[in-house]
Amino acid sequence: MNYYFSKTINGKFETIEIKVKALLKNEGFGVLTEIDMQTTLKEKLNKDFRKYKILGACNPPFAFKALQAEDKIGTMLPCNVILQEHDQNKIEVSAINPMVSMQAVENSALKAVAEEVSSKLENVINKLENEK
Repeated sequence: MNYYFSKTINGKFETIEIKVKALLKNEGFGVLTEIDMQTTLKEKLNKDFRKYKILGACNPPFAFKALQAEDKIGTMLPCNVILQEHDQNKIEVSAINPMVSMQAVENSALKAVAEEVSSKLENVINKLENEK
């Protein structure tokens, strides 16, 4: 089992980012954080890097359930979704698979939450399509 779900699609980075955010919203997630690695690496290290953005996605009801089941689970929140441009208009979108990342925590209540969140994030990735 991979620690992420992933799909590479054709389209403009910015347009796909908008689609990913909309799909996340449809699954009950909000984006709490956005890290633009291309800009950050240029500013901090003066290094050029491809378009690469990390979205910190959170589904509040599931986050609350997870925190009730395991008080240290905040170390693994929010769920990261990344967009990266490998070639012009070839964008890979990947999301964490919470089932894998939370295997180390032996807590059956948390496992049930992770299964549901995994399903929702996998839905986001599966619904992505090439731009027309």
